[in-house]
Amino acid sequence: MDRRVFLGSLAGLIAAPRATDAQQADKVWRVGLAVANPAIRDALVAGLQELGYQEGRNIAIDWRQGSAGETRSIEDLVRLKPDCLVLPGQLRWELGRTLTSTIPIITIDLESDPVASGFVASFARPGGNVAVLWDERQGDAQLRAAQGAAKTTGTSLVPIAIRADADLDKAVSRAMRSRPQALLVLSGPVIYVHRTRIVESAIRNRLLSASVQPELAEAGGLLGYGPNLAELFRQAARYVDRVVKGARPADLPIERPSRFQLLVNLKTAKALGLTIPPALLQRADQVIE
Repeated sequence: MDRRVFLGSLAGLIAAPRATDAQQADKVWRVGLAVANPAIRDALVAGLQELGYQEGRNIAIDWRQGSAGETRSIEDLVRLKPDCLVLPGQLRWELGRTLTSTIPIITIDLESDPVASGFVASFARPGGNVAVLWDERQGDAQLRAAQGAAKTTGTSLVPIAIRADADLDKAVSRAMRSRPQALLVLSGPVIYVHRTRIVESAIRNRLLSASVQPELAEAGGLLGYGPNLAELFRQAARYVDRVVKGARPADLPIERPSRFQLLVNLKTAKALGLTIPPALLQRADQVIE
């Protein structure tokens, strides 16, 4: 059988009616989740509870804590044949797409532009078996945006790439060779997992640090501005609900974050001998003292 016809047939099965309402009431939906942070799992579960789901009664979460680059955890989840997969981050959902064309995939992509990358057709109708919650400022798009902003303000940027844990200890040292005044931290799996190490290194080198991830300020960075990660996973629960009720992921529009948080860490500011303008403190959603 032609592979394209075969996959098309399977995609049609995803869109087929699930069952009668009575059968759905007795159904325990299975969700495969790959994420390292337990707090993120809790956020997804909380979002599902708000929609009437309860673990052990009508939904089961098959959770694997593998890192973003690990293949084994996602392979394991695919073998379980859940009703949908929640695979946050580009590395995970790209792998998921190679392993299954029949299980709907829901992702929160913080690193890439899925349309420009060719993984989905458009924001309104992505196609395929991927539903995406995506922040366009992430990944390469973040760097291009930062470079554009720097050009308009006359600021010089020195990109320092971090691709693996081994790069962390050398990254700030490389940055210091250019005598920077600040460290702008973009996002990615390695950066998120090791954010505390990064900000501690920045403080040792007397660098103020800012990030598109609010969690950086919670870890000791000076400023964090961006979408709340836990809130995005609560939002992802609505996609799970729609998919298990029979919605075709190909027809679900890509959503972007609607709420952003500004966190200011006064403790770090004092350690660096900085005074935060009162106007900025008034705009902050949270001031860490």
